[in-house]
Amino acid sequence: MKNSKAMENIQARANAALAAQAARGEQSDLFGDVGAAPPVGEPADIEPAPTRGRIKAKRERLLPVRHVERDFFLCDMFDYAMKDDGASMEAPIFTLATRPDLTVWNWQSKDGNRSLTVTPSVLGRATMFDKDVLIYIVSQMTEALNCDREDAKNRTVRFIVYDYLVSTNKPTGGAEYKRLESSLERLRGTSIKTDIKTGGVRVKEGFGLIDSWAIVEKSPEDERMIAVEVTLSKWLFNAVHAHEVLTIHRNYFRLRKPLERRLYELARKHCGSQSSWSIGLELLREKCSANSHLRSFRSQIKELCAADTLPEYRMTYCSEKDQVTFYIRDAKKLIAAVASGKSPLLEKKFG
Repeated sequence: MKNSKAMENIQARANAALAAQAARGEQSDLFGDVGAAPPVGEPADIEPAPTRGRIKAKRERLLPVRHVERDFFLCDMFDYAMKDDGASMEAPIFTLATRPDLTVWNWQSKDGNRSLTVTPSVLGRATMFDKDVLIYIVSQMTEALNCDREDAKNRTVRFIVYDYLVSTNKPTGGAEYKRLESSLERLRGTSIKTDIKTGGVRVKEGFGLIDSWAIVEKSPEDERMIAVEVTLSKWLFNAVHAHEVLTIHRNYFRLRKPLERRLYELARKHCGSQSSWSIGLELLREKCSANSHLRSFRSQIKELCAADTLPEYRMTYCSEKDQVTFYIRDAKKLIAAVASGKSPLLEKKFG
């Protein structure tokens, strides 16, 4: 496929950015949220997290910030707020497995009003890391809607692969381009059947997370894909157009473990700007679509409480109630909520 001058310019700038990164060596951390000092007044009945010295780890708990340069040709995604759709944040659509997950997943909300069946293709169910593609597209489309752009009415979105990799804090080597192709195939092949409304429309039929994808431009040197087109499912498209999206922290893309990412999503969805949100461990396991035994899941949760890597929120585990509590890191908001008497943390400490 003949390469356009615009794409040649993008490729040249990408190569220049990579060369500059190599010359600089290690990059400084641009983000200062994760690892902040814990807020004052932690509830008394919550089991204290193990000290950091007890955690066996030979590497950083978060992925490094790989891209300091924030320069794109078509759009600078770092000027946008990254968005996640509320429907997939609520329901456990994506698998936590890192190997092909071929199991059919059935989920029903606690009140019985919402249900979901996820059926994988032969390549396996879409993963939490595959979801990065949807977050990137949803973010672009939301920004276009906010700017009243006419092209936002189209379900098909074209983007530059290099821009996507940098925006989601991924390496820009050849292997990542192949991983993106695999992600697109799993997203297309994962079938959803649900009665969860998006944009006021209830869909009760099988559909993929995306309808289709295509490589629209390749590099003439190594056949590496430069530009990609993705057509969203009507279900997800309706959610975006109804503004059923939430802003997520950029450190989300630095979380190494699929479970960490899913826990952050749930905290962002249910806690939001409130002071805290509590949930029983068994229900949390269901919402995470975790296949591990409850005892193993409990151990994982305790480990993540100690690691304290979630952006914007801290997580604690209460052994007496077998319950997990998420609460905001912002000390001022937390103190204000406690002082107002509206915070559940007040009941935990003094009730």
